Amino acid sequence: MTSQSPAPAAALTGRISGGPSELLHEEVLAPQFRFESRHLLHHYVAIEKTLAAEYARMGLLDTDEAHAVAALLDGVGPDTLSARPDANMSDIAFAIERHVEAGLARPAVRWHVDRSRNDLQACAQLMFGRERLIAFAGVLAELGEVVVQLAEETRELPMPGYTHFQAAQIITPGFHLTALSEHLLHTQRRLLAAYDGIDACPLGAGAMAGQELPWDRVRMARLLGFDRPQSNALTAVASRRWSAEATAELSLLGAALSRFTTDLLSWGGSEYGFIELPDELSGISSAMPQKKNYPVLERIRGRTAHLTAFHTDVLLGQRNTPFCNLVEVSKEAGTHVLAAFDSAHGTVRLLTEVLRRLTFRAERMREVCEREFLGGFSLANALTLTEDVPWRTAQVIAGKYIVRAVAAGAPPHPGVPELLVEAAAEHSVTLTAPGRLLADAFDVRRGLERLASQGSARPEAVAEALRVQRAAYAEVRTAWERRAEAVRAGAAETDRALGLTAPAGPAVDAVRTQEATAGSPEGAVRAKAGDR
Repeated sequence: MTSQSPAPAAALTGRISGGPSELLHEEVLAPQFRFESRHLLHHYVAIEKTLAAEYARMGLLDTDEAHAVAALLDGVGPDTLSARPDANMSDIAFAIERHVEAGLARPAVRWHVDRSRNDLQACAQLMFGRERLIAFAGVLAELGEVVVQLAEETRELPMPGYTHFQAAQIITPGFHLTALSEHLLHTQRRLLAAYDGIDACPLGAGAMAGQELPWDRVRMARLLGFDRPQSNALTAVASRRWSAEATAELSLLGAALSRFTTDLLSWGGSEYGFIELPDELSGISSAMPQKKNYPVLERIRGRTAHLTAFHTDVLLGQRNTPFCNLVEVSKEAGTHVLAAFDSAHGTVRLLTEVLRRLTFRAERMREVCEREFLGGFSLANALTLTEDVPWRTAQVIAGKYIVRAVAAGAPPHPGVPELLVEAAAEHSVTLTAPGRLLADAFDVRRGLERLASQGSARPEAVAEALRVQRAAYAEVRTAWERRAEAVRAGAAETDRALGLTAPAGPAVDAVRTQEATAGSPEGAVRAKAGDR
């Protein structure tokens, strides 16, 4: 059921004589209205309540008027508004305005004076972006927790590491997953930086040049949970850099996740056989009964491509446009921002479930480690460090030994000392303990133990890295919670100012006193939101 004034759309302006055409309504305005009603309406309501509180502060609305406006705003929902070309020009801002006007017992003459839709829309869209960033950070944190847990469980399982698609050195799944976790933390920090960079309130900028009434923009920013007001009125209404920056971060994350997922796809193939997923996350072939496929991994990797496409769409929608409020930028360029967040959200959830249910086949991984000559680098090092063979010569000797051993069908461990002696003799090198060199160099367990540098695949080094990462995840979670709390605190303060909740108690009064003495107005806002 709707509650709106039946006055014609022409009553909204003297510049044109009627509302939009049926075609414009059907193709552009109604879809936009549905989207904003579903995803931005609560932000529009929060903004309108903040503005009502400001009207009351400036004495343009009395207490009863401000309370009445706010109460009607709280009753606004998707089912109370509809896109009507004849009454509200199929515009959600006009629909809210008419809904409130129709519900007031008497007109609030000064309500909506000195106002523009430009900063209203920019503010609602930015609040939507902040909300999505906070929500996405939550699912990313869950993925990080699962990755760290799996890394801890597998940090001592030897597996072959690959360079140039060739088996190269002995690592562990835990070591590989720690690298993924490091990237997730990096993304979290970049998202926090992006959030803080755009956490500037556009409200009070007006159409483009500022407004004529003494709006307290610092207070409005605080009530809406922002860190500060946007300092330049033109930037406030013209820039949509938040959408470009947010989708850029999603695109970069997608590129990284696609690479890690490619490793999972390889490891899950029959030639590797390193991992296994439960049946409920697997697929089959309709023709080949021997196959157990993992199409969920293909889905994950395929979805990451969309993230780059969405970012490119945002950029193309903004380039070559004048720097002003423009529907092309504010609406069309942001068409797929929600899809970008939804796609990233779903992709991360799928990968989280995969890693939560995935198991590594330890025996199969060890088998490959024992089959491949992964200790070649260690053998060359040992020739130099224990036999005083020049480094490049040691590399050549080690390579020649491996060629001979492969030709003889000899396994890497314990090795064939006679073949190493032959290879060394070709370079006039006499070895004192060739058997010990080979046994140590190609021992799988020793392949991990001998790694001494920080950040290596040595299980103890991985354990230390995970300890540091857990602490970093805790810091990131706290940082995101501070930002979410700033939004909640602003909404609560707005309701108190409008008489919609009980007055503040001594604890809240103490916070206000602290804010008032925090120095600059911008500092007061930061004190409210917490140190960033």
